[in-house]
Amino acid sequence: MDMWKQDLKRIQPVSSKWFGVAHERWDSLTKPKKSLGMLEEIAARVVAIREEELPESLGKEVFVFAGDHGVVSEGTSPYPQEVTGLMVRNFLQGGAGINILARCAGAGVTIVDIGMKDELPDINGLVRRNVRRGTRNMAEGPAMTLKETEAAIDTGVEMAEEAFSRGALMVATGEMGIGNTTPSAALFSALLPAAVEDVTGRGTGLDDDGLRRKAAVIARALEVNSRAMGDPLSALSAVGGLEIAGICGLCIGGAARRMMVVVDGFISTAAALVAMRLNPDIRDYLFFSHKSSEKGHGVFFKKEGIRPILDLGLRLGEGTGAVLGMQIIENSLKLYREMATFEEMGITPGA
Repeated sequence: MDMWKQDLKRIQPVSSKWFGVAHERWDSLTKPKKSLGMLEEIAARVVAIREEELPESLGKEVFVFAGDHGVVSEGTSPYPQEVTGLMVRNFLQGGAGINILARCAGAGVTIVDIGMKDELPDINGLVRRNVRRGTRNMAEGPAMTLKETEAAIDTGVEMAEEAFSRGALMVATGEMGIGNTTPSAALFSALLPAAVEDVTGRGTGLDDDGLRRKAAVIARALEVNSRAMGDPLSALSAVGGLEIAGICGLCIGGAARRMMVVVDGFISTAAALVAMRLNPDIRDYLFFSHKSSEKGHGVFFKKEGIRPILDLGLRLGEGTGAVLGMQIIENSLKLYREMATFEEMGITPGA
């Protein structure tokens, strides 16, 4: 059996008992009840995931999955595919936004070639798990075969397993792939579900004509692949991407190991949505770091009833928002662990 299928069966919902343990401690700390708002809910979920009253600080890793997309031949992105490889070089040299923010957070960064068009044989440090050299054009037929999709999901599970073996308990999702807002919007449309126009945004800067063309391409891809849209795995194969499948696997592998999975923006959320549709209990382990300025992201949060941690108008990807979210999660846990209690300070609440 594939790794991801085994892990999918291992995932259990978190216990309400541990939420009670966490909230009892929060209410004993030297502050008005609920005065730390969402921070209290974040730390309580960490307690429930780890099933520990006072979880230690969490080892942190970021995984940036890189892949290319055949659908860019339809003119859905203002940038050429070669930019994917150029940005991967930048990541490995430490000069990208994700590198700076990860250093601030004390998180390691791993770059995974899961589906890049270019092989980049002359660079070191790249984790080479390429399933195929870019997806097929989803507007003409399935972007990937089921076998390719499952191989990419397994790669994500493998990354979660390796991070866990190194002591990480919190992983962040990141991606790089020119044109990947197009398959992400297609997945949102199919799996939420939602109208194509409601989830299709400008990506890296399309003008009005480009936006209309992109929406039309997505609608055509959904029509061409209509028979695959009733199942999350087949939908991912038909209109998804290899880096999206890899992130889906990271969500599955992280949840199976009771890790915190911090989800980045629009593309990462599309991958997380697939994982949630495969097993709804995965949602308990996902922390949605921010609301992207990409149009469809807000539609997802409204339909799923989820509140993101931040809303900063970000749309860079790479895992940048997820690393910011990591720091807030860690801060919430430090408050929970280190604040004095009323009893320790000799204070009687309400007295």
